[in-house]
Amino acid sequence: MLLFTPREHPNEAFVFETERLARLVADMEGIRRGEPPQALAGGEDAPILDRWILGHRPVPCLAGLSTGHPRLSGVNRAIATSDLWLMSEDRTWARTLSRWYRLGRPVEQSRPDA
Repeated sequence: MLLFTPREHPNEAFVFETERLARLVADMEGIRRGEPPQALAGGEDAPILDRWILGHRPVPCLAGLSTGHPRLSGVNRAIATSDLWLMSEDRTWARTLSRWYRLGRPVEQSRPDA
């Protein structure tokens, strides 16, 4: 997940991820057009991954009470979002893999007894 502030010059991490995702989308569009992976990957220059397995790792997401979701109808419906990619530094907007969310109040954090 990247933090962002709307401005003319985004930070290096934001630029890096934007460029990386643009390359992914370009490859996906190439596959859709029928280009073979060998051509998209640069042929013999692509690295080899040997003795591989399919792994899983957790990714950041948001969970909360949703109102006005286009696919998960209801008021204050408990949901978990798709992968969280962007959050405004002021914590008022978030972009998941699927869509933008306006962020309301965060859950109150419990305080240890003094």
